[in-house]
Amino acid sequence: MHKYEKIWLSLGMASLVLFLVIIFVSAIHNGHAPAASGREFIDPEMVDKKEPFNKPGLHKVEGKDWDYELVFVVSAFNYNPGEVKIPKGSKVKIIATSKDVNHGFEIAHTNVNMMIEPGHISNFVKTFDKKGEYLLLCNEYCGTGHADMKSIIKVVDK
Repeated sequence: MHKYEKIWLSLGMASLVLFLVIIFVSAIHNGHAPAASGREFIDPEMVDKKEPFNKPGLHKVEGKDWDYELVFVVSAFNYNPGEVKIPKGSKVKIIATSKDVNHGFEIAHTNVNMMIEPGHISNFVKTFDKKGEYLLLCNEYCGTGHADMKSIIKVVDK
């Protein structure tokens, strides 16, 4: 191998290692961690019969780090509930699962974005500080009615 090839190859490898070290250090510094191994599961055929999915909607909770739990059951081209009103300033734990196929769960103009998989229980904690209507839509193609799959979250004064 020629001397210049060795130099360029060494510079390329050093750049790659430096790039990976920077990514790793910044991820650790920003608080990123591997996904939790203790994920929660539910039988997709039993979703309508098991707590908390047997009563979808917004529920006030006591003694937790959040004020409300918002439970969604996602199925073919449908979010249940279709509309939710949340008091402004509330910290809400969103809990969702799917009964059939993979669905997306994105609340427009927020950082809420989850993949909803059958049998897996997905969680996200969000404080709704801004009054208004937020569109909840599916960002994962799930079939022919995918484009019509949506729900509305209304953040209202207390």
